Amino acid sequence: MTQKVAVLGTGKIGEALLSGMIRAGWSPADLLVTARRPERADTLRERYGVTPVTNAEAAKTADTLILTVKPQDMGALVEELAPHVPADRLVISGAAGIPTAYFEERLAAGTPVVRVMTNTPALVDEAMSVISGGTHANPAHLAIAQEIFGGVGKTLRVPESQQDAATARPGSGPAYFYFLVEAMTDAGILLGLPRSQAHDLIVQAAIGAAVMLRDSGEHPVKLREAVTSPAGTTINAIRELENHGVRAALIAALEAARDRSRELASGKG
Repeated sequence: MTQKVAVLGTGKIGEALLSGMIRAGWSPADLLVTARRPERADTLRERYGVTPVTNAEAAKTADTLILTVKPQDMGALVEELAPHVPADRLVISGAAGIPTAYFEERLAAGTPVVRVMTNTPALVDEAMSVISGGTHANPAHLAIAQEIFGGVGKTLRVPESQQDAATARPGSGPAYFYFLVEAMTDAGILLGLPRSQAHDLIVQAAIGAAVMLRDSGEHPVKLREAVTSPAGTTINAIRELENHGVRAALIAALEAARDRSRELASGKG
C-alpha cells in the first residue's frame, strides 16, 4: 500500500496499530503520528522510525487519518482537524459509540468515514476489529481499513447498526474474560493452590479452549458436552453456574455495554 497514513492520538491502541502495520510491511517513511506530549512523539519516532507531526499537518498530508483518541476527546480533535481535511481524505475512527454521521456532519462534504471497533489484544496481534462504512465510504475505503487493522488480528465488516453490539463484545470482551480468569484463579486459591499455579492452570485452559473454538468449527455446546460426563465434576460445576444466574448475568452485562455505547453516541457523557 503506497499511501501515507497518520495515527492521531497515538496511545496504546494507536501504537499497536502502528507496530502491526510495520510488521505487515508498511514503510515507516509512510507513517505519521501525533501525540499530546512531545516526549511521547519522540519515543514513537525513536522506536519505529515514524514521523511525528501536528494534527493539522497530518490532515493536510496523509491519505488516511486514523483517530485513536478517547470518545470524550474526539470533539476537540475533530474541531481542530475540520479546516484542514479535504473531502478525499479517508477518516477512520476507533472511538466507541461515535457514529460516522458525527464526522460527516463536521468535516468537508463527501468525506469518507469508516468506523472501527477493535480491542486491546491488538497489542499481541490477536485483535478482533469490526469495521463499518459511512455514507461516502466505498469498498476501496473499507479494504484499506481491513488492511490496516488486519495487521493486528482478524477483521469483520458489519452494518453500522451493529456497531454498538460489537462494542459490547469484541470491544469490551477481553475485560469479561479477564474478570472470569480472576474469579477462577481466586477459586483455585480457595481450594488450596498457590496463586501462580492457579493462574497458570486457568490461563492455559482458556488458551486451549479458545484455540479449539477457533480451529474446530464446532459449536461451543458440543465442545462443552465433550467434557461433561454424566454425574461428573463438570456437570456439577455447570449446575452451580446456572443456579447463580451466570448466563443471565453475562447477557445483562453485554446489554449494559451496548446501552452505554448508545449513550456515548448521543452525547451523554
